[in-house]
Amino acid sequence: MNDLPPAAAALIVLGGLLASSIFADAVACRTRLPRISLLVLVGLSVAIVQQLVLGLPAGRLLDGLGEPLVQVALVMVAFLLGGELTLARLRTTGPLILIVSLSVVGVGALAVGLGLWALGFPLAVAVSLAAISVATDPAAVQESIHASGDTRLRARLLLGIVAIDDAWGILVFGLAMSVLGWGLQGAAGGEHLLLEAVWELGGALLLGAVIGLPAAWLTGRLAPGQPTQVEAIALILLLAGLSTWLGVSSLLAAMVTGMLIANLSRHHTRSFSEIEHIEWPFLVFFFVLSGASVDLLHLHEAQGLILAYLALRLAGRLLGGMLGGRLARVRQADLPRDIGLALTPQAGVAMGMALLAAERFPEHGTLLLSTVVASTLVFETVGPMLVRRVLREES
Repeated sequence: MNDLPPAAAALIVLGGLLASSIFADAVACRTRLPRISLLVLVGLSVAIVQQLVLGLPAGRLLDGLGEPLVQVALVMVAFLLGGELTLARLRTTGPLILIVSLSVVGVGALAVGLGLWALGFPLAVAVSLAAISVATDPAAVQESIHASGDTRLRARLLLGIVAIDDAWGILVFGLAMSVLGWGLQGAAGGEHLLLEAVWELGGALLLGAVIGLPAAWLTGRLAPGQPTQVEAIALILLLAGLSTWLGVSSLLAAMVTGMLIANLSRHHTRSFSEIEHIEWPFLVFFFVLSGASVDLLHLHEAQGLILAYLALRLAGRLLGGMLGGRLARVRQADLPRDIGLALTPQAGVAMGMALLAAERFPEHGTLLLSTVVASTLVFETVGPMLVRRVLREES
């Protein structure tokens, strides 16, 4: 595309990516493969052609346009997940969500961290990957549940867990980087990272409230009973842009906004329908670009670490879900023993954390990035299948 104007090249690539979703839908209808996994594999094929055939570096697809598209897609997902956290639902499932999510986070992080350290990997690598392992891709889980049409307790629990997962991930990662900073680089480095984590969480809560409180009253006034598409897009773009500018979690800010609108809007009941109508094209960009971002030329440098991380994260999620079910005293018919496996998808947030960890520990940068990118490809491909398996499991 060197002879094409940049604008024309971008439009052609965008059209091709959307066309890939038609192919994924056609294959998904004839097989049991989730279309999310197929879209990630489409992205991987793009990476193979781009890097191994054309010799181009990873991450060149759409250049600067890919990041805003991914950001908007994740903000849409978080906004819709926030809408699931109504007071009525939290009264019935809130304690279960908290218990299961904390169990999965705690057991999962310990399994990865202690496991990698016991296998002889550097402490900075083990602790960084333990913190990164907490992150779950809400887009893959939400889309898998939406496609299944499941509304049982297990589906509502999963939606609630991934809705607050970003907050746990940021908190655990900030604390882990702070501990490593104190231990390896002195108190100043640890305090700086802890302050950054506090701002990323606190600032996101504040931004979500600043946008969500007036939006709860203003939306839905132009068209009786339902907000217009312009209102919905305005909220998403404001959340994505302001969170990036302020350096706070866009997912947490969007979730708070969605939760406030769902609970405080009394004059309309379909706050999120317009976003649901336009969400899928952005998710197509997100999943394909996730697969296309894999750096194939450096994967061989971290083969052992990749395999260990994959196994330990899967084991940690499974054991954490089993422990959470026991602590919540929920009958097995309501909460499957392997519910933790439905929380394995991993994408944008994990890669963002990996970039921060690589910047903090440059001597381990290539190892960390290769591991997280490769595991993201696996978890984004296999994760939706595991979500379907958990949802299909008989009571």
